[in-house]
Amino acid sequence: MTKEIDYKKEYLDLFKQIKREGAAELLEYIEKTNFFSSPASTRFHSNFEGGLVEHCVKVYHRFVKLLTAEYGEDYLKDEKRLETATVIALLHDLCKVDTYKTEMRNQKIDGAWVQVPFYAVDDKLPYGHGEKSVYMVCGFMKLSREEAMAINWHMGAYDSRADYGNALGQAFKLYPIALLFHIADNMSSYLDEKTV
Repeated sequence: MTKEIDYKKEYLDLFKQIKREGAAELLEYIEKTNFFSSPASTRFHSNFEGGLVEHCVKVYHRFVKLLTAEYGEDYLKDEKRLETATVIALLHDLCKVDTYKTEMRNQKIDGAWVQVPFYAVDDKLPYGHGEKSVYMVCGFMKLSREEAMAINWHMGAYDSRADYGNALGQAFKLYPIALLFHIADNMSSYLDEKTV
């Protein structure tokens, strides 16, 4: 039997690695939102209650593995580097809080049409995706340029802004951690997570 993981507890434990000014207020804000009960998406990955926090924790673990593989076992022993990795992974999808709502739709089950719940987007702050997360985090604490780039461009080529003046390519070239984080986000979404 597989042991069930408490992703909220793990998220809160990992968040303790963020020591900078404003982190406590940011966490207080997060706890007042639906972050811990929200899905990570409507249909692509972790589209179930609690999916968002599970996604962030799984992405954190993928990111740590990639950073260690790329830069060596000692890379994250530096507290600032570990804090940066934690900030990026745990806050990259902050933009999704209070964004999804449950609606009903018809679905044929065993030959009969029944009403079933599904998640729909109801974004009250349509600021974008990665850039919205950067905006929200910066309302509480400062991000380094590297952290902001990684969060802003975590969608990679899936971001509608990706081809504008080759900004995405330039960001990945100047800030390789942004590329590694994009890869970690995709690895988690496609290899570690499920959809319902």
